[in-house]
Amino acid sequence: MTAAHWPAVRSIYEQGVAGGHATFQTEAPTWAEWDYGHLPHSRLVAVDAGYGGSGRVLGWTALSPVSSRGVYGGVAEVSVYVAAEARGRGVGRELLAALVTESEANGIWTLQAGIFPENTTSISIHLGAGFREVGRRERIGQLHGLWRDTLLLERRSAVVGVPPAPVTAFSPSESSESATPHVNA
Repeated sequence: MTAAHWPAVRSIYEQGVAGGHATFQTEAPTWAEWDYGHLPHSRLVAVDAGYGGSGRVLGWTALSPVSSRGVYGGVAEVSVYVAAEARGRGVGRELLAALVTESEANGIWTLQAGIFPENTTSISIHLGAGFREVGRRERIGQLHGLWRDTLLLERRSAVVGVPPAPVTAFSPSESSESATPHVNA
């Protein structure tokens, strides 16, 4: 994703804002604000490029840091938005799968998502991409004066940050002794 994609990305984001189940934000940020709040890598757009494709942006995904502390440098929050006319076509699933791959290539070991419980499509897409529900954050924030819950989902990488398999030392005589059964007569 580049600044050139921003008008289409912003429009899709505004659809999410208007729907009331995608974000606590009540308006889309400027490009500068959005750019500052997201990691410089793992910014992806899905473009209608099929036969007779229009080249329109159908959806987007990006990562935000969860903390400025170095210890959390490999943990990021996921955003996935799909244009209304592209929903139900697998765009969200493809974007999230690509984001997982891209995030791991950039050293991210945990992805997390805060999703309104009413957003069952997003929950399903995340669960299908290997996320698990960690918990429910009750009354975590207000949207239009109403307290809202979010579900916290996370996906731990099976590639990044995985400790190496333990190495055990053994002597050849130990392995041959354990392989040969002993019978006392």
